[in-house]
Amino acid sequence: MDLSSLSGQLNIPINELRNRIREAGFRIPPRARKINNTLAREIVRKLSGRVEVKETKPLGPSQIEIGEYITIKDFALKLNQPIVNVIKRLMENGVMATINEEIDAETAAIIGSEFGTTVEVKRQAADETKLGLGYVYELMAKEDKAKLRERPPIVAVMGHVDHGKTTLLDTIRKTNVVATEAGAITQHIGAYQVEHKGKLITFLDTPGHEAFAAMRARGSNVTDIIVLVVAADDSVKPQTVEVINRAKLTKTPLIVALNKIDKSDANPERVKGDLANLGVMVEEWGGKVPAQPISAKAGTGIDKLLEIILLTAEVEELRANPDGQILGAVIDSRVSRGKGPVATVLVQNGTLNIGDAVVVGTTFGKIRSMEDALGKKLKGAMPSTPVVISGLSGVPEVGDILKVMPSLEEARQQAVNLEKQERAKRLKSRQTIKADPSKKELKIIVRADVQGSLEALMDQLSKLGSDEVKLTIVDQGVGEISESDIQLAENTQSVIIGFHTRVNALAGKHAKQRGITIDFYDVIYELVENLTEVLLSMMPMEVVKTNLGRIKIKAVFRTEKDFMIVGGEVSEGRIVDKKKFEIFRAKEHVGEGKIDELQQNKVEVNEVSIGHECGLRIKSSVPIKENDVLAVYDETVKKRESM
Repeated sequence: MDLSSLSGQLNIPINELRNRIREAGFRIPPRARKINNTLAREIVRKLSGRVEVKETKPLGPSQIEIGEYITIKDFALKLNQPIVNVIKRLMENGVMATINEEIDAETAAIIGSEFGTTVEVKRQAADETKLGLGYVYELMAKEDKAKLRERPPIVAVMGHVDHGKTTLLDTIRKTNVVATEAGAITQHIGAYQVEHKGKLITFLDTPGHEAFAAMRARGSNVTDIIVLVVAADDSVKPQTVEVINRAKLTKTPLIVALNKIDKSDANPERVKGDLANLGVMVEEWGGKVPAQPISAKAGTGIDKLLEIILLTAEVEELRANPDGQILGAVIDSRVSRGKGPVATVLVQNGTLNIGDAVVVGTTFGKIRSMEDALGKKLKGAMPSTPVVISGLSGVPEVGDILKVMPSLEEARQQAVNLEKQERAKRLKSRQTIKADPSKKELKIIVRADVQGSLEALMDQLSKLGSDEVKLTIVDQGVGEISESDIQLAENTQSVIIGFHTRVNALAGKHAKQRGITIDFYDVIYELVENLTEVLLSMMPMEVVKTNLGRIKIKAVFRTEKDFMIVGGEVSEGRIVDKKKFEIFRAKEHVGEGKIDELQQNKVEVNEVSIGHECGLRIKSSVPIKENDVLAVYDETVKKRESM
């Protein structure tokens, strides 16, 4: 309904109507022109002081049972209502659907209540739900401690672009890969194993932060240790900060690899200082984070870095049961011309064998072949081993969890059930948690189906948060989400989390009217990952200057309206093209500018080091004079100490 129509119906000017709507406890966007009919009826009832006369409608059965989703046609049959009546109710609640379309269980519950029917949801059994990282953790917790064995650490090499991640991985692979001939990698499978002093290390070789983000989004945060590569001649950059924040929030051990130390302008101490400003204190500065100087290109310090990785793994006590339930995570997948759908799987528990019947996300099959990064045929794969498998019904998604089933038929049935569940999730118009970067705290109210689920949730949620952003659990409990929960969320400015539970119809309506976010989850890892992403987006940041070098101007060659061409000698550090600078005249700051082009011996270059002369094309609002000093600096992202 248009607000102008509502204004005329109530005989209240539209500006006054907006104010009175807010005073009555309803939330609408400040510039909203339309609202849904359900909300309009509630506003009319409250502002007019009368009870709205509702049309008579035939009542359905007192209670029905449905699955996670249902078609409009089947829903109408269960309600014993004409299909047109059900579609009309859906439209009044803002849902446009046709006879053969499906709606989710929460929407069905709201519509059912309008016909006097309670809708009960038959949820899938735990074994049929989407497998995720939480499932892996829960299974590992149930393993017989006496059967757990040490497993190789799984290491992700991350850092800012051009800081040397790929070069480091290539150097490690060529000199340490497990093979009879050094560097005999025959195929890129997303991961490989190296051997150092008789022990194995698994390196994830999936390119780019986007691939890791995709894995995290689906719950396969399989990384045990993060090696953060930082160029000693460039220091901290935005993606460096992203990796640090991820390590903090997920409590993943961090090792710093100070790369490019063989370069003339390398400054490891400056890097350590910049890291300290971000809360990463290296051991040399009295902290707990190992930092190893390396040259990925020359191979310097690589052996020492591998030793640090193994030492960290030993402290973390990484264990798995080679004889337990077989689980793995997909880190790469594609269609092979000769083999059909193939997937690179990182085994997490148990021993994966040829002929095993598996379910992988919404795909299934019997393992027909298994190979390592060398292309070598394998019969079995132990924990932390990356292998390429074939024999699946389709291409699984990166991050999907592999589970071995008793038979191919059971694997097929679970894959079908998971596909239905995925479809139901896509149908849900779920409100997602929105971050407010201006705040340092995210408040949530948690409701779960049973006490056991609630305890498992609290255990995982207690690990989230940092010094910069806080996760506050305002309230927790068991049962469906009620009207009192909506009121509490409004009073405390919290979001509501529902785990394997539902919201009653009246509470659902009030939540929509008041703009309260309710987010539903069936798997722990999805909740943890979503909250982690929200907290990451709330991490306070600020831009700070890093001094690069100084140049003394010896000559001004040309002065135009938009630019100047000058020449000088670098007196400190280095001068880098496209960077900003401050202008000092007789040691007094007189202005700022930016380098537009940098030349040495009439050849365009990226940087010029101390003691060398160069020419600069610059942009500045302040005219440059002879003997001026330009202090060139870089801008990097740093933790903000206060809001």
